Amino acid sequence: MKLLKKKNIFTLVAILSIYLIVGLLIRLDIIDSYAYLNIVIIGINIILAVSLNLITGFTGQFSLGHAAFMSVGAYSSAILTAKLGFPFIVGLLGAAVFAAIAGIIIGIPTLRLRGDYLAIATLGFGEIIKILLFNNDYVGGAMGLNDIPRYTTWSWLYFFVVATILIIRNFVKSSSGRACISIREDEIAAESMGVNTTFYKVLVFTIGAVFAGIAGALYAHFFHFIKPDSFGFMKSVDILVIVVFGGLGSITGSVLGAIILSLISLFLQGIPELRMVVYSLILFLIMVYRPSGLLGDTDIKLFKKRGVKE
Repeated sequence: MKLLKKKNIFTLVAILSIYLIVGLLIRLDIIDSYAYLNIVIIGINIILAVSLNLITGFTGQFSLGHAAFMSVGAYSSAILTAKLGFPFIVGLLGAAVFAAIAGIIIGIPTLRLRGDYLAIATLGFGEIIKILLFNNDYVGGAMGLNDIPRYTTWSWLYFFVVATILIIRNFVKSSSGRACISIREDEIAAESMGVNTTFYKVLVFTIGAVFAGIAGALYAHFFHFIKPDSFGFMKSVDILVIVVFGGLGSITGSVLGAIILSLISLFLQGIPELRMVVYSLILFLIMVYRPSGLLGDTDIKLFKKRGVKE
């Protein structure tokens, strides 16, 4: 028990130390605006990748519409703050709620589908959202929505990165999480054992949508400007690539994947004509020699509970 408490205390101290150290470096301008920009991108990608991993990695539902939930959160939050004058916390809550509603709406009719059919359905959902935004003058249409207040700070970003990781990890280790894993392993067998597969698939879709919506709100309130093209099919593919690169079913892998791929993309910006070629080659080599991803389905143990085998 003492060891358990010491381990948890050490983890909490490490989390707090990272927050304080990075915050101090930002305040002292040791981390300049360009480096800070990339930190924000990495943080948002971590939230997106971990939340998609819950859907695809732990529950086995192949989704290509995660960027659509991000766009719902981004536009909802931007409307609430920029157009209606609500504070940022209301924008974040609105992003989570509206993204959750979108997750339920798409989840109930489509999650009875499996495999490629589900991927096509979620892809279609993402395109529908993009077309609706393109043809809505209230949110700027194809020109996008600008003059969004910059409320996203290091504190907000770090809080939601940590919250996303801890909440989804605890969910995966719960009885509901084990039910989701059973669906991934064998959906027919899970149903025969009394697991309500449709309920759990809609549940994880909704949870994933909530965090994707929050990521969208953080994105909108950092870059001041959003447009429908920012949340298209390729954005969903980028998120999926991070999840597969890090390892399906590994939260730690999603975090490492988001960091590594974001840094690779950063370093290749100096050679834009070869950027996508080198980027694709790196992914190809990883998939050939490490098809399970960087960490496979393993996780670094942050917390250990008595009686729970990890």
